Amino acid sequence: MRSSPRKTTKSKPGSKSANNNAQPSAPNENIMQLRSLAHDLSNALEAILQACYLLGHAKLDIDSRRWIQLIDQSSQDAARINREIRKALRALSGDEKN
Repeated sequence: MRSSPRKTTKSKPGSKSANNNAQPSAPNENIMQLRSLAHDLSNALEAILQACYLLGHAKLDIDSRRWIQLIDQSSQDAARINREIRKALRALSGDEKN
């Protein structure tokens, strides 16, 4: 059985199939995906921070208050780190905001 001849199509300049070695959009796609993940992480951290704030106003024993303070401080640190990551990603994508 003979295989049928392959059709060859000319690809447009700048398309991914035109030059498999050069993928200029890949880094930007990666940056955009990382920015999206950092945004989602911000939302999750905000929920934790709000819960800590509300629990901080509840009547809790000393040990529970210490745990809440630990969670609150750690989530604030994570939020700060996430802001730095988002700032770096904005700079890499050329979308710098102060």
